[in-house]
Amino acid sequence: MKVLISDVLSENGVKILRDSGLDVDVNTKLSNEELQGKIAQYNGLVIRSATKVNAKVIEAATNLKVVGRAGSGVDNVDLPAATKRGIVVMNTPGGNTITTAEHAFAMMLSLARKIPQATASMKAGKWEKSKFMGMELQEKVLGIVGLGQIGSYLVKLAQGASMKVIANDPYLAEDRAREMGVELVGLSELYRRADIISIHTTMTNETKH
Repeated sequence: MKVLISDVLSENGVKILRDSGLDVDVNTKLSNEELQGKIAQYNGLVIRSATKVNAKVIEAATNLKVVGRAGSGVDNVDLPAATKRGIVVMNTPGGNTITTAEHAFAMMLSLARKIPQATASMKAGKWEKSKFMGMELQEKVLGIVGLGQIGSYLVKLAQGASMKVIANDPYLAEDRAREMGVELVGLSELYRRADIISIHTTMTNETKH
């Protein structure tokens, strides 16, 4: 099986594929037009977020059997076109759960404690300690939109900092929310009550803008 990796992937990831007996090419600088010209020779395509597997790419992919997304979202793949051609589209939804949730929490801390502003002040040779006191996260209300894997892990981090968590997720059952220690509310109430809002939804027609 011949596989093209068109986005940057770790050396370990490439090695795993090659060690499994796959014939792997790595080319991470292809334009969409160049990808259309090359894709016919491959049975598998490994992407991250940069490569756009649109209808034109899929039309040109006469031998393609599978598209593997090294990440959670598949919004850069034309799913209806792939399905029509019988091409399997796979992702790794749990692969970046912890790192993304931790990054979101780190950004919350950074904003709450005014770290970017204080860093800029310090680099300018100033010592404005009282100007950048910020606020504590303890007892603040975090509003999370979307309680999938990332949003759910963020709940744990926030509760560990003694924050109260409210959330909006039309697909989450009330009993599951109670188990997590989360209060489900409508979007308007979430916007009104939350001190900090973190959004963790896939991009669909329902969630866009």
